[in-house]
Amino acid sequence: MTELYATAIFIFTLFALLGGSVWIGMALMGVAWVGMELFTSRPAGDAMVTTIWSGASSWTLTALPLFIWMGEILYRTRLSEDLFRGLAPWMRFLPGGLLHTNIAGCTIFAAVSGSSAATLNMVGKMSIPALRERGYPEYMIIGTLAGAATLGLMIPPSLTLIVYGVTVNESITKLFMAGVLPGLVLAGLFATYIIGWHYFGKGARPAPEPRMSFGAMLSESRFLVPVLGLVFVVIGSMYMGLATATEAAAVGVLGALGLSLLQGSLNWKSFSVSLMGATKTSAMIALILMGAEFLSLSMGFTGLPRAMATLIESYNLSPVALIAVLTVFYLILGMFMDGLSSVVLTMAIVEPMIRTAGIDVIWFGIFLVVVIETAQVTPPIGFNLFVLQGMTRHEISYIAKTAIPMVGLMLLMVVILVAWPELATWLPNSVRPQG
Repeated sequence: MTELYATAIFIFTLFALLGGSVWIGMALMGVAWVGMELFTSRPAGDAMVTTIWSGASSWTLTALPLFIWMGEILYRTRLSEDLFRGLAPWMRFLPGGLLHTNIAGCTIFAAVSGSSAATLNMVGKMSIPALRERGYPEYMIIGTLAGAATLGLMIPPSLTLIVYGVTVNESITKLFMAGVLPGLVLAGLFATYIIGWHYFGKGARPAPEPRMSFGAMLSESRFLVPVLGLVFVVIGSMYMGLATATEAAAVGVLGALGLSLLQGSLNWKSFSVSLMGATKTSAMIALILMGAEFLSLSMGFTGLPRAMATLIESYNLSPVALIAVLTVFYLILGMFMDGLSSVVLTMAIVEPMIRTAGIDVIWFGIFLVVVIETAQVTPPIGFNLFVLQGMTRHEISYIAKTAIPMVGLMLLMVVILVAWPELATWLPNSVRPQG
């Protein structure tokens, strides 16, 4: 009964604070404070200071602001425009034409951003005007962009995977490697959808793109080289064991600064704006993680995570059945809460469940990201939907309708991960140890 009372108190306090427009990180701290005062004799203030400091001073967490800053630099300079210019010549001959630039652009920028919103902003501001001008259907432009932008959560460097790794004390480098193949498979599913629309969809198709010589295509491709080179350096250094995630992030920041300086688009304004943007985002995430650390400690005193794990174990659910239940749970939670908050709020309870069920923690991180990706384009609080609404001025209901096929493909990706778990575990197991 103690666990039941504790659960009711935690939930009531959390929703009361969130309903009062309290910041998520502060709301988590408030819930933890109530739990410490009610269920333990340990001074809440002393516990909060100690726990928050240990959670915020993690060396692993230093990769987070660095990767955010790298993405901000690329977003604020002309490198983002060059990415679209270099991709367009190679996409024009595929079935579906330049719609594939949404998929390819999001895939590449996801590998240097780590943020779904940054990926959506960067690719969207380039592709939406260009595709509209060429007569592509509006619902295909918006739908494919909404789905493909979520790749920023999976393809390394992923901010969500960093937060998940810190929360469950797992290797960030291995989590990054685990996201590569599933991310590419999901991008392939999106591209297949565009090809299917080209051959079987209703309505007129835009006019074919004008012919371009092979030499001209190669000439335009030179704009891709800087960003692709940065991607290979960052991911390759981690895979080869030459750098940790934090060290690779530092190299990525230096590389992004160097490339934008050589390109001539780095000035004091773009530098300061990118730095402040990264600082604000990092501070927001750090505050959430501090609250989550304190909440985990408070819940530990109540025995709630252990009781929940024991309850799940008593049902004798198979790992597949548990994954099905958690899929529904995170989809519902993601409709009302952003992805990072969903992770830090639930892992204190979910982690013991998955470990008890024998589910690989690395694999579960990738599964979790796919489900959170799905929630990013699911009403009523699908974050990507609101970003697209601001960019296109369409009603949120229209944007959500265009993203329905993408939601179906992401749920299919969950099935693929369950059927072939090696898709997420093979690459991290092959990562060379550092040194």
